[in-house]
Amino acid sequence: AYGFIDKGDPVERVAREVESAMERRQLLAEVGMLRTYAADDSALVGDSPAMRKLKESIARIAPIPSTVLIIGESGSGKELVARDVHRLSGREREPFIALNCAAIPEQLVESELFGHERGAFTGAHATRKGAFETAGKGTLFLDEIGELPLQAQAKLLRALEEGHVVRVGASRPVPFAARIVAATNRDLDHEVAERRFREDLLFRLDVHTLRVPPLRERRS
Repeated sequence: AYGFIDKGDPVERVAREVESAMERRQLLAEVGMLRTYAADDSALVGDSPAMRKLKESIARIAPIPSTVLIIGESGSGKELVARDVHRLSGREREPFIALNCAAIPEQLVESELFGHERGAFTGAHATRKGAFETAGKGTLFLDEIGELPLQAQAKLLRALEEGHVVRVGASRPVPFAARIVAATNRDLDHEVAERRFREDLLFRLDVHTLRVPPLRERRS
């Protein structure tokens, strides 16, 4: 309880009390956010209004275990944002696995994501865990998610829906507990309209959105 209002008090005092309570709540939230970043473990630098807003959003979203979609231009620091989400999520002692979807040859995407069994394809000399399993109870960061081929998008969607993955060449599902954070510099709504990205996958990924302001908006 913040204050006490008597039934005989004028409505102007009620309005002042409500305003004061809201200001106090906002101040406490800002102090909490600043304390979160007080150790300065974050690589996100600058104190511009855009950066303060971004840090507040990260601090609010990080403890929620849902998927996060980070949107921003190339070079704006999307992976740094993902690492802060991981650091503030309560999973900071667990692995942080980053996978650049644009840098993986198309024929190896499923193996990198889900792993493979020995002999599943030419060159698969040993069983290998994919990124989902390697991340354990930590965070799996899928950078440039818009570059995933459609076939891999379908399998990623199924993994997110069912909470398990199936290694290439295997039939037994393997459950995963990692939190999924994805990032893109593309307009995924446009990609959906052009049929280059699955709408149902975008719905699964876009539970929480973090928009990283471009450097020109945070020159400090």
